[in-house]
Amino acid sequence: MIRLTVLGSCGTYPAPGRACSGYLLEGVPDQGGRPVRVWVDVGGGTLANLLRYVEPTELDAIWVSHLHVDHCSDLPLAYYTLRYGGFEPARRIPVYGPPGWAEHLGGFVSAGTESTLEDQFEVHELGDGERLDLGPLRLTAVATVHSLETYGVRAAMDGRTVAYSADSGPCDGLGRLAEGADLFVCEAAWPEQPAGAGTGLFHMTPAGAGRFAAEARAGRLVLTHLRPRDDPEVAVCRASEAYGGALDVAAEGDVYELGGTP
Repeated sequence: MIRLTVLGSCGTYPAPGRACSGYLLEGVPDQGGRPVRVWVDVGGGTLANLLRYVEPTELDAIWVSHLHVDHCSDLPLAYYTLRYGGFEPARRIPVYGPPGWAEHLGGFVSAGTESTLEDQFEVHELGDGERLDLGPLRLTAVATVHSLETYGVRAAMDGRTVAYSADSGPCDGLGRLAEGADLFVCEAAWPEQPAGAGTGLFHMTPAGAGRFAAEARAGRLVLTHLRPRDDPEVAVCRASEAYGGALDVAAEGDVYELGGTP
C-alpha cells in the first residue's frame, strides 16, 4: 500500500505547534519487508515531526518541490542531524530538487566549516516528466506554475496513486498530476482569487482545488498549505461546491493509506 503521513501543512509560515509543508510518503509491501520512505518537502518544523516516525537514516530519498523557505528550510537541519546526531548513516541520502537547489542551500551547512551537502546527500536535479523508481514505488515529477521552478509529485504503487501539487496556480500540469489519483493533496493558499487577478496565478484557492479534483476524477481531495489564520471549515465549504467526493484539510499527524491487504 501507499501511506502518506502529514508532517506539516501550514502555508507561508508556521503556526504555534504546527509546521510548514512536509509529508512522509511510504510504499509498504503487502507481504512484509522494509517500506520505501520518501520525505516530501522539508518545510520548517517537519524534521521534528519526521523523527516521531522514522530516523533520517531510514529514508530512501528526499524530495524538495521548490526553494521557497516554507518548503526547504529543514534540509540544512537534516544535514546537521545526520552529521552530528550519532546516527551513523550507511550511505548518503539521495535528494531530488529543482536545478540549483544544492548551491542555494549549501551555504547553510558550509558556513564556517569545510563541510558540504555532498558529505551526507546525493545531489539530483528534477525535470518535468522525470521518473524515479524506488523499489515498487514510482515517483513522477510534474512541473507546476509557481513564482519559481516547482515540481509536484505523482506517486504510484500497485495501481494506487497519490498526487501532491506542491505550490501551483491553475495549470495543465496540475491536471496531469491529479488525473485519476486516489488521493489528491492540493494546496489552497488563497481563500479566494485575488481581486483583479487574471492569468499568472501562483497559488490555488479551495474552490479551484475542488474544480481540479472534480475534473480529474480524483478519489479524495485533501486541501493543504492553508495559511495559519485561514478557516479550514470555510475552505472545505468552498471546495465542496465544486467537488462532491471525500474532502479533508491536512493536519499534522493525519495518515492516509491506500490499498494493502485487508
